[in-house]
This record gives sequence, structure tokens and C-alpha cells, in this order.
Amino acid sequence: MKNFVIRIFVLAAIAAVASHGAEAQQVSFGKYFTGGTLRIDCLREGSAQGDTVWVERWVDRMSDWHGSRKELLDPFDNGDYRVEMRDAKTGKTIYSRGYSNLFREYKDTPEGKRGVKKRFEETHLLPMPKKAVYIALQKRDEGMRLRDASVVLFDPKSQKLEHNFFVGERVDLEINGDPSKKVDVVIVAQGYENASDPRLRIDYFRMKEILFGKEPFASHRRDFNVYGVCGDVDAEFNTFGIDRYLMTQSLWKLHNRIGTTPCDHIIVMVNSDKYGGGAIYNFYAVSTMHTMAAYVLPHEFGHSFGGLADEYVDEELSYGSLHVTPYEPLEPNITNLKNFDSKWKSMLAPGTAIPTEPDDHIPATTNGPLGVYEGAGYAAKGVYRPTMHCMMRDYAPFCPVCAKRLEEIFGMYTK
Repeated sequence: MKNFVIRIFVLAAIAAVASHGAEAQQVSFGKYFTGGTLRIDCLREGSAQGDTVWVERWVDRMSDWHGSRKELLDPFDNGDYRVEMRDAKTGKTIYSRGYSNLFREYKDTPEGKRGVKKRFEETHLLPMPKKAVYIALQKRDEGMRLRDASVVLFDPKSQKLEHNFFVGERVDLEINGDPSKKVDVVIVAQGYENASDPRLRIDYFRMKEILFGKEPFASHRRDFNVYGVCGDVDAEFNTFGIDRYLMTQSLWKLHNRIGTTPCDHIIVMVNSDKYGGGAIYNFYAVSTMHTMAAYVLPHEFGHSFGGLADEYVDEELSYGSLHVTPYEPLEPNITNLKNFDSKWKSMLAPGTAIPTEPDDHIPATTNGPLGVYEGAGYAAKGVYRPTMHCMMRDYAPFCPVCAKRLEEIFGMYTK
């Protein structure tokens, strides 16, 4: 860890204000932020027995803040982790975003359960503050409540900052307006000879059209800007021993490739005809150029963009019982009925049975009636999904519950 990283333990009263009152506070962008972007590169190390996280590098991204200047506080209680920025003088939370990471999955692998420690990179893009702030890296406790894991003081007047450098060659693929009022998606191309590779332009176009090929993305196309950047980011198959699971652990390298490109969400496009992909909430989605990419990408982007859960059953996975707990899952599209009122209960037609009897005659190309169907989140029993079929289960259209969350997130970026 760099010797300039200072760990600060904040008074419990300040942490309580920040953690529990954030959503009720109003934040004026001009009052607290310069209009620039701060990038922080973090390391998380641990196993199933526990973990620690710290800021390894502070970077001036040398770019304008391209995120929303109105929706600065994350309205969704989703993600296993959260980054918060708090005004150092008052303790007021002035920025927050939930996220997940590969470490959360590593904990449930045989290696992680044996206590073998492993490091995972994280990168967060934050609005550059005008004055000193506390940056809190939070994680869920056993009761699924967010708690500070590490709190660091950042003072823009005294903190040593590295400068962002740009490795990839940027291409504007589709621009619909001001980045601060659009969803800015960067397609990072891996496996091409260089930015002049004739295949690259074709694949950029294909991946962009796949992104907008399904609802509700198709109807919201003008809410997006899409950019292309070429460069290897170490995405590899067989993540955690699952052949089709294609992920990268080089988050810092990924963001070096992106450089100053406006970036809310990332798609890693791998030049391979092998079936595969993966995603991490608010970090990135990955897909190959396999013929099934038209279904793989929307599914994976549902994870990375919407924080949606898998709705299929696969109890052979090491994390197959992930959602069979005393607590309601965080993801909006699955429930274990511990707190169903917080999910899609209000969307059900009057008299809908809970649980709902499955109807195997419903075609896999349609959702079927909204209900509460057992079998989701990898588990055959005890976890429920909204419809018989959905993009998050078997590549059907996004169900009404998933579509609702996606549209809520569109709104967060376009206000």
C-alpha cells in the first residue's frame, strides 16, 4: 500500500448520518464539486474468513465529470459494496454508488473457503471535490447492512495525484447529447490487431446494435452515448473454473484503456467465436462475438447495469445457495419471501397466488403472467422469480420487474 494513503476512523455519529440519511439529503453539485473527475484505484484482499480494502492510488482523470450532476446519491439499496464521499466538515454524504466485485464470488469458491487470500482490483470514478472529504468503502455485514470497511481522508489541496493516461484509441460510435445527461457506454475491444483492424469497425457496429436490440433499451436509445476503445484488458475464460465465465481482473488496466472517455458503464467486447461472457454490477459486462452475443450481452448488461440477479437454477455452482438466507436478496428481480413487500408484490394482479403455480406450456420466447415462481438465483427451492421466462433466466424478453428497474436507472443518468 502506498505510504500516502491515510486511514481515518470517523466518529460513529458522522458515519451514522452518512449511512442512514443519505437518500433524504439534497446535494448541490456546484457547491461541493469542481466539475472534474477523481479516479481511485483500490485493492481488496481476503478470503471467506474476511477481507480488507484500501486505496492504492489517487488519479486525476484529467476529464470533466460525465456522470449525472443531479442524481449524486444512489437511490438503490443494491450491490454488496458501496463507495461514499462525505464532506469532511459536516459528515454529509455528497456522493454514493453501490457496486459488486469478483471478490464476492471468490469467497464462495473452494479456494476462498479454505482461507487462501487473494487480491482483487477495484476502480471508482468520483466527482472531484472542492474541499476535503472522507471516502468510505463500505461492505455488507451479516445482517446485509452497509458498514464502513475503510474510511480515507482526501484533500484535493494536499493529496498527491497521479495523472490519468490514455492508451486506447477512442471512436465515437453514437452520440446523442451531453454526457452528463446521457448513459455513457464504452465498448472496449480486446483481441484485435490494432484500432485499424477492418473487423473492428464491423464488430463495434454489431455490438452497438445488440445493445439497443432489446427492450427497454431500444425505446431509450436516445438516452445513450456509445464510444469504442481498442486494447487488451486481460479478459479470460474459465474464471473460477467455469469455462464460459469470461472476466477480467485487470480493472486498472481497463480504465487506463478508457482514459478520459466519458464512462458510466463498460462493455468488454472479446474477439472470439467461443460462447462466453460475464458481468459485475456497476463495473463491467463482457461478451464474445459468438452467434449468441445478441442474447448474452443483454443478459450480462442486465447484471452490470441493472444489478439484476440470475433467475436460472444451477445448484452445482459454488455459490448456488447464495440467496437462501434469512435476509431478502438485494436484487430487485428475485425474492426468498422474507420481505416480499419490498419487491414486486405491488405489481401483482389481485388474487395472484404466492407462490404461483408454474405453467410449463408458456413459450420460452414470452414472459407469461406476472407471479412468484419458485426456482431462481441458482436455487431450485426457496428463491422465486417474477415470470416463467425472462432475459435473466433463458434469454426471453426482460420481464416487467426487470424492465422497471432498468428504466429507473435510465432516469438516474438522464436527469
